[in-house]
Amino acid sequence: MFANGQKNAVIARKLRVTERSVERWRRAWREGGTTALHSAGPPALPKLSAEQFARLETELERGPLAHGFTDQRWTLARIKTLIGKMFHIGYTVPGVWLLLRRNGWSCQRPVRRAIERQEPAIEVWKKEIWPQVEDPRRPKAPGSASKTKRARA
Repeated sequence: MFANGQKNAVIARKLRVTERSVERWRRAWREGGTTALHSAGPPALPKLSAEQFARLETELERGPLAHGFTDQRWTLARIKTLIGKMFHIGYTVPGVWLLLRRNGWSCQRPVRRAIERQEPAIEVWKKEIWPQVEDPRRPKAPGSASKTKRARA
């Protein structure tokens, strides 16, 4: 597109990027040709190797109870702690989520509801109790947007 002399705005629309990005790419193309436009790869290599991640998956399959947690839920914070204990590598909670997603894991939520759930009691609570607890959206008296004037009565 650069060699054909297309304008930055046209290229940006076609590629759905900003014109600034196209300007930066055009400058790189002028200075270094098409090789200057090649990707430099990811900004950083993954902290865990494929072998380490395979070990982590094995431990995750054993369950949280095997690692001293009190219930059967894996949370990102717990997985972060497990990675730290097993490999002495620090991850952030969002970093753990990216690591899991990159390796084919997904967020799991329970499909079924609790057996103890009582739908009629929930409906009564929503209709009768919640409106009493919830703050009203608008004040009942007229107000003023000014910080110095009081509202008229």
